Amino acid sequence: MEWIYQLNFIERGVIAGVIIALICPIIGAFLLVRRVSIISESLSHITLTGISAGALLGGTSIWFADLNPMYMGVVFALVGSLLIEKLRQVYPHFQELAIPIILSSGIGLSAIFISLSTNSTQEWYAYLFGSIVSVTAADLHFIILAAMSILLIVVLFYKEFISISFDLEHAKVSGVSVKLSNFIFSVLVALVISISMKVVGILLVGALIVIPVATSIQFTKSFKQLMAYGILFAQAAVFSGIYFAYHFQLATGGTIVVSALVILLVVLFITKQKSAVKVHR
Repeated sequence: MEWIYQLNFIERGVIAGVIIALICPIIGAFLLVRRVSIISESLSHITLTGISAGALLGGTSIWFADLNPMYMGVVFALVGSLLIEKLRQVYPHFQELAIPIILSSGIGLSAIFISLSTNSTQEWYAYLFGSIVSVTAADLHFIILAAMSILLIVVLFYKEFISISFDLEHAKVSGVSVKLSNFIFSVLVALVISISMKVVGILLVGALIVIPVATSIQFTKSFKQLMAYGILFAQAAVFSGIYFAYHFQLATGGTIVVSALVILLVVLFITKQKSAVKVHR
């Protein structure tokens, strides 16, 4: 992929945004039907823990001077996803407890690591809220490879993911390995969050996973339509968000999320008007 190193920073940011807008709604659709959309928030915070730990190691030890904090974020996100699944087994009747436990742990550890690191405020701002100019050639290379892996796994395990998402008991009876499927899906969520943080930021990545799908569910009638329209709305949010962020010097992640919210509000208004017309008829 030598062509990646010939791109300028704007082109790298736009390509990364397009890829992320393709991947996030796919995973978001599964999270929505499983009613665990909030899991993306907890994993994003534990990813921040990995990034802050990587930055701290890179700034204090010569052995880790060349360590990319993004890779540490991936590792922590994977570990966090496994811990969530383990905690859900520990609390079988209160599985929702796993999410706030991981979320609060991630915030607490991140605060400690950030206070000890020597990184600049601007660098942390980019991690938290996203910045298209911060996407390096190496980052884009990783994003492309991770996205291809995510799409391949979704295609291979699509039936299993659908089964455990819509009817867990039927999945167990049908012989689907629920633990394995949940593990693989958790890894996918962790990867999606990790590759998205460069563009939309750690604190806002959950919004790009959830909002486009929440928009599409207003009028779609099938799961595939839910994903397809979710991708469409996510692409619109990313392109408009990057445009306004670049021309008005705003935080990329913030403008992308606000664009997604505007699209959601417009769709809600249109569907409400259509419902009102049907009632009057």
